[in-house]
Amino acid sequence: MVVAVVKSRKVKSSGVRLSVREHGAAGRAAPTIVLVHGYPDNQAVWEPVAERLAGRFHVVTYDVRGAGGSTRPRRTRAYAMEHLNADLRAVVDAVSPDRPVHLVGHDWGSVQGWGAVTGDALEGRVASFTSIFGPCVEHFGQWVRDRLRRPTPRHVRELAGQFARSWYLVFGAVPGVPWLVWRLGGARLFPVLIERMEGVERRPDPAFLKDALYGTKLYRANALRFLRPGHLCRTQVPVQAIAPTRDAFVSPHQSRDLTAYVDRYWRREIPAGHWGAVRKDPATVASMIAEFVEHVEGAPETAELRAAQVPAVGEILAGSAT
Repeated sequence: MVVAVVKSRKVKSSGVRLSVREHGAAGRAAPTIVLVHGYPDNQAVWEPVAERLAGRFHVVTYDVRGAGGSTRPRRTRAYAMEHLNADLRAVVDAVSPDRPVHLVGHDWGSVQGWGAVTGDALEGRVASFTSIFGPCVEHFGQWVRDRLRRPTPRHVRELAGQFARSWYLVFGAVPGVPWLVWRLGGARLFPVLIERMEGVERRPDPAFLKDALYGTKLYRANALRFLRPGHLCRTQVPVQAIAPTRDAFVSPHQSRDLTAYVDRYWRREIPAGHWGAVRKDPATVASMIAEFVEHVEGAPETAELRAAQVPAVGEILAGSAT
């Protein structure tokens, strides 16, 4: 599918230039949705979803630093969360200077989104956040520590399931290993692996090797954040989590217990893999995003969205008591 691009431009942010695309009509009454990609992707991963949203919204995608057509800093510390937040703020201010945006993140784009909405770098600039699902770094660290402190059979099963999925964290954190693996055939094998695991075809991209190599700096630059207490990272921004139940990299359990960090929280599941959520069933994901954005903008809550709302501790939602 080809997405009609209304505008392509570069946005400057703290020493880098970010490649930005806008879909749909900017400057009209429609809300702005900013889609942030993960690793080892670039903004092209969002094309099927952006195409389905662009008829109703002003949709923005961009290559994060180190990916696609954006600048690739060499220093690992340049990929720390504060720099990612500054980049996102620069994009948001450029594409929607007078109105908060609706943020959507996949994989590391979701991790970055959590970093943005639980801090003050984008305070007042984000109307809602949809996470497809990559956890907040601090929430993930707290999730692990809580289960290690109380190793019940359920907690042990959850930890074992996530650790089996988390091999890539070690892979990304050890200096030199990612560069060696990607250069010695990993870049050729990865698309084949994802296609066989999820049935998702990845088109050849000449920038893929560089995206993979530079993107590993995200893990090393932000590793120490896993040690921070989760309670320090709360948000009042309405959050919707879309959890792929066949995700081979992130356990859907992680998105279940977030009401301690989020005031208003909705959680939905989708029977898809990690990349399948945005590439194999983009119509469903686009519909979930649109429904949530429209509700936050003032539309009545649909029955599906109401069923997905997770009550705060001690709260009983209207119509949920029987």
